[in-house]
Amino acid sequence: MKNSNAFLYCLIAVIFVSCSSSSSEEQYLDLSDEERLVLAKKIAHNTIMVDGHVDLPYRMRIGGFSLQKEILNVAERTEGGNFDYPRSKEGGLDAPFMSIYIPSRYQESGGAKVLADSLIRMTKGIATTWPDKFAMAYSPQDIQRNFEMGKISLPLGMENGAPIEDDIGNVEYFYNQGIRYITLTHGKDNLIGDSSYDTTYTHGGLSEFGVKVVNEMNRLGLIVDISHVSDDTFYDVMEISKAPVIASHSSVRHFTPGFERNMNDDMISKLGEKGGVIMINFGGDFIDETFGEKSSKVNEHIVNWLADNNRKRSDPEAIAYIEKYVLENNPFPSVGKVADHIDHVLNLVGVDHIGLGSDFDGVGDTLPTGLKDVSMYPNLIAELLKRGYSKEDIEKICYKNIFRVWNEVIAFAKST
Repeated sequence: MKNSNAFLYCLIAVIFVSCSSSSSEEQYLDLSDEERLVLAKKIAHNTIMVDGHVDLPYRMRIGGFSLQKEILNVAERTEGGNFDYPRSKEGGLDAPFMSIYIPSRYQESGGAKVLADSLIRMTKGIATTWPDKFAMAYSPQDIQRNFEMGKISLPLGMENGAPIEDDIGNVEYFYNQGIRYITLTHGKDNLIGDSSYDTTYTHGGLSEFGVKVVNEMNRLGLIVDISHVSDDTFYDVMEISKAPVIASHSSVRHFTPGFERNMNDDMISKLGEKGGVIMINFGGDFIDETFGEKSSKVNEHIVNWLADNNRKRSDPEAIAYIEKYVLENNPFPSVGKVADHIDHVLNLVGVDHIGLGSDFDGVGDTLPTGLKDVSMYPNLIAELLKRGYSKEDIEKICYKNIFRVWNEVIAFAKST
């Protein structure tokens, strides 16, 4: 076995040396699945990997996280959830954008800004509590520096512009707090614009205040994120923003007809024309239109079985039955479904406009088989290698594309 492994690693080394040749993609195609996965892991660990959206801060909040009590110590392997330091290192994740998620109800009850401040402090607390493992990052250069030191960067993105409230000065306030992108809306229309999940169409797109917000974000060097916005809001942003924008955690509507939360082909094309990046969401509902129906049938069967057999989900017999039934009737999409979305964007606008925006810790138990947590990115890279993507393509998807957008946003702000 040792000799076999030695031969395998020698083979991978030879492949890396020859990556500059025009036939490198063909060599990837000739690999066995085992060899391809070894190569994928090597790429993952040697390449900066940015994920546009990880919902750890809110998971910590609802889990009762305390830096003093360390109820959820993400420096160590945690029970449940999708993110922690050991699994990130296994998967090669270097810079997950920490989502400062503000539920839409705070738009009505008040307290959105207070909650955002709390989640930002909590996230910064991770870096100060475990400085040998985590570090904050406010620019691509910060991420590069942290990567060279072996630390996981924690850039900040705010999901929902509600904490801006009705004060344009709060855009700069949150920039100074370290926020580097703002998802303009979330589940409901807000003061900035209309949401893809709402049917009220309050503004018919961006509001007048929303136009000011986008302009102010451009001025400061804050990336505009159009995930969650309505189609009309998206097109308004495309017309108004003078810097490229991102979709931090969205997928392709071609595969999920009627799901406005994803982007249609025309939107992806316009995003590409503007120089932006769509960062593919891994959630089952985002990548497979059949997931919801299949999952409901499985859950309905399990509920009926528990009732018929007078069992609780926590009973050992029930756990064993559920595991066996789900395995035999797996409703979850495959890693290949995520790759299908990447392929589609590639065919529409090219590899320069694709990124990864998993929505880990945000989409619950809907993730694909083989992409259940941050340790499993190499499975996706292996699938891309199998489909003929080059090492350079994968580097663009992992970080070069989002770095380019981020640097262009910064450059525009400096020019003004």
